[in-house]
Amino acid sequence: MSHQRFRLCCCFLGFKLRGEEAPEQIRSVFENYSDENGIMTADNLLKFLKEFQKENEATIETAEKILREVKRLNHFHHKGLVIDEFFRYLLNDDLNNALKTTVHHDMNAPLAHYFIFTGHNSYLTGNQICSKSSVDPIVKALKRGVRVIELDLWPNSKMNDIIVWHGGTFTSKVKLIKCLKAIKNFAFVASAYPLIITFEDHLKADLQAQVAKVVVLVAVVVRVRFNFKLMMTEEPLNVQMVKQIFQEMLFCPESDLTEFPSPESLKGRIVISTKLPRKYSKSGTLIEQHTINETISSRNELLSINGSQHLQAEEILEGNADDEDGLERTPEYKNVIAIHASKLNGSKHNLPSHDHKVTRLSMSEETLKHVVNIHGRELIRFTQQNFLRVYPKGSRITSSNYNPLIGWTHGAQMVAFNMQGHEKHLRIMQGMFRANGGCGYLKKPAFLLGDGDCGEVFHPSALSVKTTLKVNIYMGEGWREDFHFRHFDYCSPPDFYAKVKIVGVACDRTKSERTKKIDDQWLPSWNGKGFEFPLRVPELALLLVAVKDHDPAGGDEFGGQTCLPVSELKTGFRCVPLYDRRGDKYSHVKLLMGFQIRACTTA
Repeated sequence: MSHQRFRLCCCFLGFKLRGEEAPEQIRSVFENYSDENGIMTADNLLKFLKEFQKENEATIETAEKILREVKRLNHFHHKGLVIDEFFRYLLNDDLNNALKTTVHHDMNAPLAHYFIFTGHNSYLTGNQICSKSSVDPIVKALKRGVRVIELDLWPNSKMNDIIVWHGGTFTSKVKLIKCLKAIKNFAFVASAYPLIITFEDHLKADLQAQVAKVVVLVAVVVRVRFNFKLMMTEEPLNVQMVKQIFQEMLFCPESDLTEFPSPESLKGRIVISTKLPRKYSKSGTLIEQHTINETISSRNELLSINGSQHLQAEEILEGNADDEDGLERTPEYKNVIAIHASKLNGSKHNLPSHDHKVTRLSMSEETLKHVVNIHGRELIRFTQQNFLRVYPKGSRITSSNYNPLIGWTHGAQMVAFNMQGHEKHLRIMQGMFRANGGCGYLKKPAFLLGDGDCGEVFHPSALSVKTTLKVNIYMGEGWREDFHFRHFDYCSPPDFYAKVKIVGVACDRTKSERTKKIDDQWLPSWNGKGFEFPLRVPELALLLVAVKDHDPAGGDEFGGQTCLPVSELKTGFRCVPLYDRRGDKYSHVKLLMGFQIRACTTA
């Protein structure tokens, strides 16, 4: 037991602080698996791993490796673990993480069979109206495992170069060449699996793929490896940049695909997805330019198409890969586009059929809500072969996000998110993609792939409970190292409590459950407070965890959070590192929790 003093005016307040000691439940388990001398040998540890932690694949080599690492960190010299060293092992997230840390999903299925970690307006640092455009958020997203980067392409003021810009706003601009180089340098630092770049292009004719009627010779200056090289070519400027930067990394299918290759076969490859160009006038300017400004100012408004389907203005302007209006891309440009983008034309009958080439359909969150209410099952069937991208509605000018579950429950692979925020839905997105070793690709559940009843997700309340998740919260540590001692309370140590809840399909969602608050302690111990959650669709369930400091005046102070995919949880005692509001991992803050997953048998 230690003490901490806080000065208040001319007085000092003293507090007794709990020391770092194992909770009673941990001590009891240690006694069951240690020898008569209070030592947990490698054999004892292996038995603990197999019986209590349910790590059936563990071997004696696994146990010996843990002993060596704990010995290295704690400088002990005996042949096994004593209780304090066992306790420190349990709180080591490298050795005892709550999630599986390696890629373990089947990565050999077609790419459309996976949820993909997807960014929206990946170059923006802040809001959608007046923030800075930069390569920094692109790099940060790639380091976090994002696998789909979105770039909006526009001509510069002189019409001789390409910029990335959120058109019609006061956001700044960044050169495309700079973005492409950053992507190449960081594309595979967090994941070896394919990186998809979606181009939303608004380019003048001599900068973009032009129709077959006109082949434009363009004299351009392309910077290659930070040197200048003069080139005369018939290829449009954006094609040159893509080829010069990515070279052999580009995946360029020789013909239209009816089934896209697997993530495994595309390791280390760059995949380009975009649409056909919009019409241009003879002067090279966009036809009906005023409609673009109108679109930007009213993105949050729903338009009626043929009186049957509602689409946002942004979707109306998006090109249709199957509607070429008598125009064709140059072969060079077409060959670098692996996934052609299309639009929804107002009816389920206009969804590309399974017999057509693989395509990408984009729609806003609002449009998706309308479509799934009418054509939910058809949409799931569409996503079994093709790609569905969902993006935030235009009124989210603060770069907020939406509930991603509506996309995931209907098979949408690319649920596009603004990555620069720090709200709840982004935490759900980050948590979901901590699964499968954080590689950015998650195999969809069987019921979304035609292996089961694809209607079950629409009426999950009619399903029986499949599993029950039991969660225990034992204790936490690390705030004293990662926060100033007056960060939470000016005159005393913090009063921490923990909260847990489930997010997922509607019938699995729960309200927050919480522990009691522990007064005036940097090392709160909640004595294994337990909570149970029955789950009907555990494949899409996530556990939200948060710690807060109780403030009697209101506005409890944030003390860390995490989001854990239930399907990836390892059972037994587990270390759960916490993250700040933006999703950056704290250096020391963590919880010791327990998880049990019980399958429910139906009569």
